[in-house]
Amino acid sequence: MLTLRQMRYFDALASTRHFGKAAAQVHVSQPALSAQIIEMEEQLGCKLVERNRSGVLLTRKGMEALRRVQTILAEVERLEDAVREDGGILHGLVRIGIIPTVAPYLVPRLVPHLRRDHPDIEIELREAVTDRLVTDLLDGRLDTVIAALPIEADNVEVQPLFSDRFFMAMANNDRDVLMSPLTENQVDVDRLLLLEEGHCLRDQALAVCGTAGKRSLVNFGATSMTTLLQMVSHDMGMTLIPEMAIPTETARNDLRIIPFADPAPSREIGLIWRKSSGRADDMAALAQAITACVPANAA
Repeated sequence: MLTLRQMRYFDALASTRHFGKAAAQVHVSQPALSAQIIEMEEQLGCKLVERNRSGVLLTRKGMEALRRVQTILAEVERLEDAVREDGGILHGLVRIGIIPTVAPYLVPRLVPHLRRDHPDIEIELREAVTDRLVTDLLDGRLDTVIAALPIEADNVEVQPLFSDRFFMAMANNDRDVLMSPLTENQVDVDRLLLLEEGHCLRDQALAVCGTAGKRSLVNFGATSMTTLLQMVSHDMGMTLIPEMAIPTETARNDLRIIPFADPAPSREIGLIWRKSSGRADDMAALAQAITACVPANAA
């Protein structure tokens, strides 16, 4: 008989298309996850995944199984929500999705804060781009998402949390001399480095710098803010940096941070959850915890 554990492991594998990443997502070892997938295949009598050097591909049967597995998991989640005993605020499992340009600067503060104030909480974190997180939220694989607003989705509640101003980051030995405060006309579009497609910060950088219709951009898309700022510190270009990232990134990279002229551009970070989840009290407590943990320079 198939188990919920196997289905959750298979869902994670289908989402990440990588055994190691899937194992990390569900907090087990890679051999343990692989063994459960093999057992699931044996019980179903068919091959669900193809293993190759580039990762994992779903077979035709695997795609069919995934649709049914996701339906079952969503129903189980709704069942748990419906019959969950009132164990208090933020009691039990809370699955939180966070965009990559927020997670490294918020999570180290937020997790200890939640565990101290809500000792019965069980936290599961997932870091991904906004579209992926919202899809997982609507499909019942996440309870809430921390992302940049606005979010266009049905059946969700949105709680704005804080504003995060943008600055320009350059190498300390950068050959360009920019006036401070900075205006978008001073940005050398040819040297602007961006996160890869899918990251909301990429679109925000294009909007702030007025380059949405221009093509003279550095042909490189970094997968993380850390990678991007390492490139900047080695004088490979300049990039937009959120204010909440400045203390961490300037401590490990040799950067010059330049403010924008007023009104300074910013992003609004918010908490998003399903209206139908029945966890408004939990989300209110989580929102309060997040705002308490925002780095002091963000407001």
